[in-house]
This record gives sequence, C-alpha cells and structure tokens, in this order.
Amino acid sequence: MASMDAIEQLNRDMLPFAKLLGIKFISATPQCVTAEMTVREDMCTRPAILHGGAMMALADTLGGCATSLNLSDGAMTTTIESKTNFIGPAMVGTTVRAECVALHRGRRTMVWQTRVTSENGKLLAVVTQTQMVLPSEASR
Repeated sequence: MASMDAIEQLNRDMLPFAKLLGIKFISATPQCVTAEMTVREDMCTRPAILHGGAMMALADTLGGCATSLNLSDGAMTTTIESKTNFIGPAMVGTTVRAECVALHRGRRTMVWQTRVTSENGKLLAVVTQTQMVLPSEASR
C-alpha cells in the first residue's frame, strides 16, 4: 500500500474533474488503486441513481492514476479504450467503492480492470480500460 503521504498527494493533486466528482483515494500501489465516491443528486439520472458516465469517469480516473504510478519521469498517459459492463444501480446518498487492478503493465500500454461496488459489496460495474504510455520528450 502507498504511504499516507502518497494517498494525501493523490487526493490533493487530482484532476479538476475528479475533484468535481468528489473522488477520495483510499489506497494506491503500482498494481492497485482504490477510491470512493459519494453519489450526489447532481450526478444522477431519473430515478435518482448514479449516471453511467459518472461511474465510468470514476474508473477512468483510477486507471489513469494507476498508470501514472508506473511511469518513468516525464512520461504521461491517456486512455485509448474503455469498456463498461453495468451490473446494478447506485442510489443517491450512497458511497461507491472502486478497485482498479493491473491486468497488463507494459512499456507502451497498460490494461486495468476496475470493479465498482456498493457500500455492502454488491458489484455495480466492471470497467476494462487500456492506457497508452506517452514517453517523455527526452526519451523520444
């Protein structure tokens, strides 16, 4: 597990959209990143359940952060593919938990699978995404 300083840094330095969603990182290693997000009314569809795009954004954020933990200095990443299977709803006022684990950590691409679950552990979605590794200018 990453040190408390690393978790605090992830929470402090996250992207503006992740802040808007209210994502809170719980743990982070080069192999696995875990975070939580409270389902607010402004993130919902009708009826008051979490919009699929918000759930996908949670998973995408974790995949990008997980990839970043594996990059050399100056390298960057971008999502090049993402597939989501929605299994169940997340109701407004609840907290969802996402765990993103490495399926492949290569030099050019990394593949991650994120499982989004409810407060009681019920599976809500499975997201598989591929991140492209963009080398630093110095190594091109």
